[in-house]
Amino acid sequence: MNSSGLSRQQPKKWIERLARFGYAAKGIVYMLVGILAFQAAINWGGRATSTEGAFLTIATQPFGKILLLLIVAGLASYVIWQLVQAAFDPEHDDSGFSTISRRIAYATGGFVYGSLALFALRVVFNQPTNGSDSSGQQAATLLSQPFGQWLVGAMGASFVAYGFFYFYRAYSTDFRRHLKLFEMSAKEEMWSTRIGRFGLTAKGVVSVIIGYFFIQAALAADPSQAKNTEGALQTIQQQPYGGWLMGLVALGLVAYGIHMGFQARYRRISP
Repeated sequence: MNSSGLSRQQPKKWIERLARFGYAAKGIVYMLVGILAFQAAINWGGRATSTEGAFLTIATQPFGKILLLLIVAGLASYVIWQLVQAAFDPEHDDSGFSTISRRIAYATGGFVYGSLALFALRVVFNQPTNGSDSSGQQAATLLSQPFGQWLVGAMGASFVAYGFFYFYRAYSTDFRRHLKLFEMSAKEEMWSTRIGRFGLTAKGVVSVIIGYFFIQAALAADPSQAKNTEGALQTIQQQPYGGWLMGLVALGLVAYGIHMGFQARYRRISP
């Protein structure tokens, strides 16, 4: 291959590496959220928390800020991959959603995880943060805008829709289409499917609960009613048999993190 061919291929290879690093970092974050919530469910000293809360927990550990910097780099890599998907739709997903809908979803994901990366970076450098519950601030900001209640309600509806999309992916196992199944053993393929279904279902449950509270915040014009992952897990814990339920959802979030690990290793990435 001539030098011009190498120069065209090299950027694509770097994008693929960034994407895999990003999936791995995202998986670590969700595994930590799930582990902390599971410890809380069985009274082992953990607590239900959000991704922001997980960053604050990491920062307090030995070498925590170094690990957090690695996670920031991973999330930044994931953001770049999301933006590449939004701009070029390189995978040409045939899940039934229009190209525009996919690109909007990718861009939204880039914005969300970019915000998380910036939050983690502020934690690393001891900059002021709003704590682990940013949902109230987000809802308050939206409510202060023209048609604010409609904006908050639309955000809530988006969370609910995203949750049901996770349920669909878990039920249909369409995520398998994106994996290099031919590189897996039979046992790896079986467990990647089971773990993926469990993790996506748990992620869907949390997303639907978050959406419900954002809709309640819109109806009441009260930003304090909006909740994030931490609030959703605490709500589950307050139900009958809440400890068992939260433990189950927490394990599901750990499974979702492992699912991201499978994505990092086996996903078909076409930058």
